[in-house]
Amino acid sequence: MRAIAVGAFQADPELVEIPKPEPEAGEVRVRIEYAALNPCDWQTAHDSPDDEPAPQVFPLVVGVDFAGRVDMIGSGGNRFRVGDQVFGRVPGSATGTGSGTYCDYVSVPQDSAITLVPPGLSLRTAAALPSAGMAAAQILETAVLRGHESLLVIGAAGGVGSCLTQLAAARDVRVVAAVRGDEHGRMEALGATATIDTTDRPLEAAVREGFPDGVDALVDLVSTTPDDFAAHAALVRDRGIALTTRGVAAHAALPPDVTGIDFRLDPSPVLLDVLGAGAAEGVLRVPIDIEVPLEKAPQALDRNRTGGARGKTVIAL
Repeated sequence: MRAIAVGAFQADPELVEIPKPEPEAGEVRVRIEYAALNPCDWQTAHDSPDDEPAPQVFPLVVGVDFAGRVDMIGSGGNRFRVGDQVFGRVPGSATGTGSGTYCDYVSVPQDSAITLVPPGLSLRTAAALPSAGMAAAQILETAVLRGHESLLVIGAAGGVGSCLTQLAAARDVRVVAAVRGDEHGRMEALGATATIDTTDRPLEAAVREGFPDGVDALVDLVSTTPDDFAAHAALVRDRGIALTTRGVAAHAALPPDVTGIDFRLDPSPVLLDVLGAGAAEGVLRVPIDIEVPLEKAPQALDRNRTGGARGKTVIAL
């Protein structure tokens, strides 16, 4: 089968041919129709053994999100049937041949983060939902935002930021969306109270103008260094919360009265059901920026790494 994979740590992803995976007991094999791009995909492709414990099996297939149809069922009990339309997220990072989602087929445990696509939701949209939607929902719970608070989102125009803006606005949280470029109209439509184009004016001045005492919470989806995250956390009021998805809070010199959180996603099929229903009903919109064929996925990964994402990139198989 076709796959986008790396042949070594820090190698460039490329289109390769690998064996089709066979489902083991308790697994289903899915014929993937769409995968979705997430920052963790190119981070995995550029990982190295010195960064964190990482799989040693190559080729390492890129991708975690998928939508498609059940093609084969492994032995043992299973809650799916051949032909079911499903979507989900593979457990953890890609761990070897056939285990990522930028490929024709993937085998996943039936009790992992995989569920049926609800009526009214396209496979294309379903593929874009798992990582971004689950992260947004769990970030909102982790930050303990219940309503009327102010939330600064760095990188709000991307997939996670777009979902988070909608979910937070539904709780009457005042979302300040920090983006690169003119995204005011789109972010306002998603529920943002204010949008700051960081290419047009300094972030600190813009935030202080509206919130002289600081915002109640920060969600930083972009900063890759402790110093950059700490600079954004300085915009949070005393006893506020600063959350990052990039694992840099533990090493950042944060203001003494600001709580730093390194967010980790905990995928769940139950949460996928809730998000899928919301997307099918139109309550949760999943903005898709661009669709590319599988062979163009390496270029899409490279573009995403430069930043400034506007919604999700989906990969058609």
